[in-house]
Amino acid sequence: MKLGYNLALEQVQKLIMTPELRQAIQLLQFNSQELNEYLKERIEENPMLDPVNDELEYENIDNYSSEKDEIDWKEYIDKYDDVGYMPQKDKNAKEYNYENFIGYSLSLRENLLFQLNVSVVNEEDLRIGEIIIENIDKNGYLISDINQIAMDLNVEVQKVENVLSIIQTFDPVGIGSRNLEECLLIQINNDKSRNPNADKIIKKYLKDLANNRLSKIAKELNIELKEVQEIYDYIKTLEPKPGRCFSDNSDNVKYIIPDATIEFVDGEYIILLNDVTAPRLNINKFYREMLRKENESEATEFLNEKLNSALWIIRSIEQRRMTIYNVVKSILKFQMNFFEIGEKGLKPLTLKEVAEDINMHESTVSRATNGKYVQTPRGLYELKYFFCSGISTNQGEDISSTSIKAIIKEIIEGEDPSKPYSDQKISNILKKRGINISRRTVAKYRDELKISSSSVRKRY
Repeated sequence: MKLGYNLALEQVQKLIMTPELRQAIQLLQFNSQELNEYLKERIEENPMLDPVNDELEYENIDNYSSEKDEIDWKEYIDKYDDVGYMPQKDKNAKEYNYENFIGYSLSLRENLLFQLNVSVVNEEDLRIGEIIIENIDKNGYLISDINQIAMDLNVEVQKVENVLSIIQTFDPVGIGSRNLEECLLIQINNDKSRNPNADKIIKKYLKDLANNRLSKIAKELNIELKEVQEIYDYIKTLEPKPGRCFSDNSDNVKYIIPDATIEFVDGEYIILLNDVTAPRLNINKFYREMLRKENESEATEFLNEKLNSALWIIRSIEQRRMTIYNVVKSILKFQMNFFEIGEKGLKPLTLKEVAEDINMHESTVSRATNGKYVQTPRGLYELKYFFCSGISTNQGEDISSTSIKAIIKEIIEGEDPSKPYSDQKISNILKKRGINISRRTVAKYRDELKISSSSVRKRY
């Protein structure tokens, strides 16, 4: 076999990911927060980029100064020096103190320390109380051992117990408990009208209550089943986590800004894109004029490079806006029944169907729906919520798993509490409605809805 070097001309098609294309894909995948952070970085790096500001802009300081000079400030101030010029105040007009608009609420720790300082006089008890409060978690439970606290403070265990008993009288009721049993007992001790058997049930039968084994409790305590049911309902009104009503958990609150809004106006649905999630950008006028007048090659080359980069970012953002708009429009088209009748009208929908509808690739639709939210007349939903699997009914129609869950929830809400439907019974009811799913599937959907089994739901 002869080996050698030869030149050959060949035409080949390849998909090359240019930096600009990679950037466009990245922008599409960003959620609103990530996009704003990314654009802030680009604006800092690129002087050509300028965020659109609705306020009046001035090209240079001379224009701003000339407009200021048009006002005779001396005459303007002299008018206000005249007491007779001051207009009369309307006595009926409401005055607003802006300090009232500043929201602040005590944390659990601050609330307990305040009550401690007005309840304890002894300096030693005050020191012990502060350490105990520092060891109370956000749910209101004492997470440290009493013996360990006494050892750390070099005091008697009984002293720590005494201070803890004082803290357990503070508001909210049940604070400083070491376990759920103690928390519930502290709460019912303040209720003189409680059933005396409630104490016994909390001390011995909490697990049986959780599993709705009320017959066992009634038999062992030799009381009527109805009385056990009443005690069970009473215990369910108690607070298992007394500390969660305070502002300690306020930092965990997450706010979502929708990328698009669907509004129902004059009998039709209108899609509005939120500019906050995709800010508008312009080319800076100052540098644009400089580019026209600049003669130096290095400066011109630098500005041209930044201009091309800025134009590509602006085009990518606009393309992102239009992609999200088209995806939302397609979802509205496929899921119109959802917007009219709710969850029951949600149909099975895949990314492929939407991609074919708007003539885009499936991966593009996936990126456009990742982390994006839409505000609808029925609430705030993630775009991925509208994509779900489903089955075919006996009538030949497709029904989504979300719709089936809504139907199961409706069936359970309408059942007789004394004779709740089993999973098999619910499966039979659904089959009569043309929805063929097994008992296991019903149990799976029920668990996803966080609905207990029939044995736990039963009321006596």
